Amino acid sequence: MSLLRNLYVEGEGLAAAVEMPEALADLYGGGLALSEDAVYANFVSSLDGVVSLGGRRGSGSTISGRDGADRFVMGLLRALADAVLVGAGTLRTEGGQPWSPRWISPAHADAYASLDRPDPLLVVATASGELDPGEPAFETATLVVTTAAGAARLRGRLPATVRLRALPGGRLDGQAILAAIRAEGCRRVLAEGGPRLLATLVADDVVDDLFLTLAPVLAGRRSNSDPGRARPGLLEGVELLPETRRRARLLSVRSHGSHLFLHYRLERGEASRGRGKPRPYGLRRSGEE
Repeated sequence: MSLLRNLYVEGEGLAAAVEMPEALADLYGGGLALSEDAVYANFVSSLDGVVSLGGRRGSGSTISGRDGADRFVMGLLRALADAVLVGAGTLRTEGGQPWSPRWISPAHADAYASLDRPDPLLVVATASGELDPGEPAFETATLVVTTAAGAARLRGRLPATVRLRALPGGRLDGQAILAAIRAEGCRRVLAEGGPRLLATLVADDVVDDLFLTLAPVLAGRRSNSDPGRARPGLLEGVELLPETRRRARLLSVRSHGSHLFLHYRLERGEASRGRGKPRPYGLRRSGEE
């Protein structure tokens, strides 16, 4: 029985549909278009565009209302990935969990297993190297991508399960992060957060697809709130319009109750310039990651 109701699918987009077992395709409500080498992001947003509640733990679950279909889609997208990429801030607020399909939606563990794929490699991007070596997610294979300064801070402190890769320069850009992940043999890369890391990836033109769950809830924002309690939208720390236009093509719309599940394909744009260039990943106005 399908969890998702299929409202719209662009026929041309399904030319590159993933081969899924019948049980998974039935749950998803049809095919899912995703290339073997896709970099894709998955976020949940309130109706007023909030994707994070100021660093509060469980922001995504709070916004989605722990919707079962949203958790199923999260698990499915993880199950199709070779690597799951998160920023250090996301790891700090959402840590203590494995980034695996079956953890996020245990009820569908057998369906994910039918894909016969290993769990994705967890990749953590951190400019500063501010990570807890005792993070439970590090109990399985993990890649930490950082700067030279971050590597110096972390070297010798991480478990043997964690590989440390220092990138040249003092900032992390999307192209360099992706190259480090590709060097691990990973093809499909899923970005799960946060909005500052996604902004860097989008501005550097490496994101192919966006899966966006639109939750039927209003989150609200304070005016002139302090940065520590900011409630960011999908992209944080970069301005695209009006100088840079990054368009997206709608491939599918599905629903579960009043939740909408949108799949967009991002069109390749011109190189970011001027105000469209992201602030270096890992740096905030306060100087903290």
